[in-house]
Amino acid sequence: MDKYTVFPNPAIDKKGVISENFINMGIKTFWEACVYVHALPYGYNSTTDDILIIFKERYGSCTTKHAVIATLAEELNIPVQKMIGIYTMSEEIVTGTNRILEKYHLPYLPMIHCFLIYDSYRVDLTVGNNNGKNRSIEEFLFTEKVIPNFSEKDEYFLYKKALKNHILIRKEMEGITMIDVLHARTEGIALLRSKVSPQ
Repeated sequence: MDKYTVFPNPAIDKKGVISENFINMGIKTFWEACVYVHALPYGYNSTTDDILIIFKERYGSCTTKHAVIATLAEELNIPVQKMIGIYTMSEEIVTGTNRILEKYHLPYLPMIHCFLIYDSYRVDLTVGNNNGKNRSIEEFLFTEKVIPNFSEKDEYFLYKKALKNHILIRKEMEGITMIDVLHARTEGIALLRSKVSPQ
């Protein structure tokens, strides 16, 4: 992943609810907003549908942190977009995954992670946070651009569609059913949540 300094760094003008929030906090540039969001503790918010939730709860996940910066970029007319990627969750990336893989006879657990793109650069504002992962995610089986505040429901439908059209057709997934992957995903989310406690 690349650093946020690959992004343009315009001054923040009041162009919408997110830019107004940052200005009210004394944050004046796009880079400063990225630094603020990155520094927030990692945690799963009470909702992902409220675009202001990270300001209210003072922490955020890859979903909510990147939603805020992608929305700010949209307000400021910067070509920074939110991406959803599906990566291969393994014991190397998240300690405790092997138990789930053995239970469902999976070579890896396809899991969603969000990040930002600008030109050919990829930026993850949760790298270095206590996000339950042992290292940053660099490779993905599937990626797709989405609107900044992509809903949890739409994310789930996109995940199922990607499983069907891109992942379950892979050779290493031969004989594995979608229902098994969906059950494994639920346990994978619980595992990640068990490792995260925002301060």
